[in-house]
Amino acid sequence: MSSIHAGAAPKAVGHYPHARRVGGLLFLSGIGPRSPIDNSIPGNDYFADGRVRSHDIEAQARAVLANVRAVLAASGARWEDLVDVTVFLTDMTRDFKAFNAIWAEYFPDAASAPCRTTVGIAALPTPIAIELKCIARIED
Repeated sequence: MSSIHAGAAPKAVGHYPHARRVGGLLFLSGIGPRSPIDNSIPGNDYFADGRVRSHDIEAQARAVLANVRAVLAASGARWEDLVDVTVFLTDMTRDFKAFNAIWAEYFPDAASAPCRTTVGIAALPTPIAIELKCIARIED
């Protein structure tokens, strides 16, 4: 069992690795859309007091998928190695359709796309609107 920390992905918000390899499987910790450069959250618009006024799910979806790709690359896996993805959305009603369209851009062939479950939740640990939890296969 080995832990992976990806330098090209944003730091974890807690005390855990970006991913852990167990045999031929790679388990990614929850990955959000924060920027690996400055920890900013793309697409968020804030009130003066720091609360989130609105978010752009398209910007956050593209950023989270880029962060997943960075963790896969640091782990020796490829995009095509993803087998299961759980998507957490803080506003299912507003954001599901837009996220689904972006997902189809990244995985145009549904037959070869990873399995996916999308869950609506009340909040995430930071002011993000989306987080992905992924499992990939990895070659020896």
